[in-house]
Amino acid sequence: MTQTHPPDAINRDRLVETLLELLAFDTQNPPGETVAIVDYFEAQLQAAGLKTQRLICAEQKPNLVAWFPGEPAPDLVLQGHLDTVPFDREAWSTDPLGERDGRTIYGRGATDMKGALAAMVEVARVYTETDSTPTAPLGFAFVSDEEVANKNAAVAALDRFDERPSACVIGEQTGTPERPSVAAADRGNIWLRLEATGTAAHGSRPPAGDNAIDRLYDTIDRLREELRGVEFDLPAEVKELLPDTAAYYAPAMGEKTAGELFHRPTINLGTFGGGEAINSVPASARAALDIRLTAGVTAPPICDRIRSFLAEEAGVAIDSIRWTEGTYERPDAPLVAASVEAASEATGNRVFRRSATGGGDAKTLRNEGISAVEFAIGADTAHSVDEWTSIDELAATATAYTVLPTILAAQQRDGADDS
Repeated sequence: MTQTHPPDAINRDRLVETLLELLAFDTQNPPGETVAIVDYFEAQLQAAGLKTQRLICAEQKPNLVAWFPGEPAPDLVLQGHLDTVPFDREAWSTDPLGERDGRTIYGRGATDMKGALAAMVEVARVYTETDSTPTAPLGFAFVSDEEVANKNAAVAALDRFDERPSACVIGEQTGTPERPSVAAADRGNIWLRLEATGTAAHGSRPPAGDNAIDRLYDTIDRLREELRGVEFDLPAEVKELLPDTAAYYAPAMGEKTAGELFHRPTINLGTFGGGEAINSVPASARAALDIRLTAGVTAPPICDRIRSFLAEEAGVAIDSIRWTEGTYERPDAPLVAASVEAASEATGNRVFRRSATGGGDAKTLRNEGISAVEFAIGADTAHSVDEWTSIDELAATATAYTVLPTILAAQQRDGADDS
C-alpha cells in the first residue's frame, strides 16, 4: 500500500449525500438518543473496510470507535459528537432534519457537527478506495452526549483502542474557508450561584422592607468591578496565541474588546430571579454567573478572591461554586503545526492559531495527556435557526482531514530528529 493519498479522491456528491443522511437522524439532546445514527456509522465504516467497536455508556447513547485493520493502534484520532442542541421546527424556514438548496445544506447539526462527521466518513472511504495507508496511524471516535457536557464519553471512547492515541482532532467548527483557524487552547470557567435574603413588605412601602433583588444586583455589580481588577499572568505559550486570537475575533466583537478578552476574567450574569409579586418587596433572590478564565490561569485563587469579597456582603451568600481550568497546546506542538498546515493546504488562506472562548472535549482530553485541537471548516451558524453549511466547506474539511496524517507524521519525525 502507498503511504499517501490523492486529496482529489474526495467525492463531493457522496459527501453531501452522507451529510443529508446524517441530518435526517434526529439526535436532539435532550434526549440525545443516538442508537440509529450509530447503526448508520457502523454500517458505513464497515463497508469501507474498517473495524468498529461500540461502547455503551448509556443504553440509548452508544459511542463508536473505528480503525483500519492490520494497521498499528491509532496515533491520531478524528473525533466528533453525534448529538445536537434542540430545535424549534416552527421557527425554521428550512427542514431542520436536512435540506439542500444548491450548494447550501441546511439542518440542525450541519455545522455542529454532522458536517465534520460526514467529512470523517469520507476520509475513511478515500483511504480504502485509493489503497492508501495513513502515515500516522488513524482512527475515528464518535461520541454521544457532548451537548449536555458528559465529558467521560470522550476519554472512554479513546480508551477502547489497544493503546491510547497521542493526538486527537475534534470536529468543532473553528472557521470558514476565508478565515480558517485551529483552536489550540480553551478557557476555564467558574460557575457561581448566589442567594440573597431581604425583608418582605408591601410594594407601596419599599422603605419598610429590604429588597433582596436590589441587594443581589448591587452585589453583582460590585463583584464585576472587583474581578475587572484581576490581570492574568499568562504562560508564554498562551501569550503567543493571543495575537492570532484577537485578530480572529476582532471582526465579530471589535479590535479593542477582542484584544482585552483574554487578559482578565469575563463575567456573564446568566440567570437572575426572585420575588413573588409585582406589589411585594422580595425577600429572596438568586443568580448564576459564568466567569471565564484564560488557559493557564489557576482557578482556586480567583475563587478565594470571590469568597473573600462576598464574605463582606451582608445578606448575600454563595449557594455553590464550581470551576474548571483551561488547557492549551504549545503553539509549536506537532498536532497544532500539522493542523495549521493541513487547513492552509485545504483552503489556501492564512490559518489563525487561537484560543477558543469556551471549552469542550479538548480540555478533557488534554487533562488526560492527549494532545487535542478543535478544527473544522463550516459556516458560523452553530445552534442557530436554519443552521447551514456549504459544499465547499464540507470539502475543505474532508481535504484537511485526509492530508493531516501525512503532515502530522512528518512533524513528529522532525521533532524527534531535533531532539
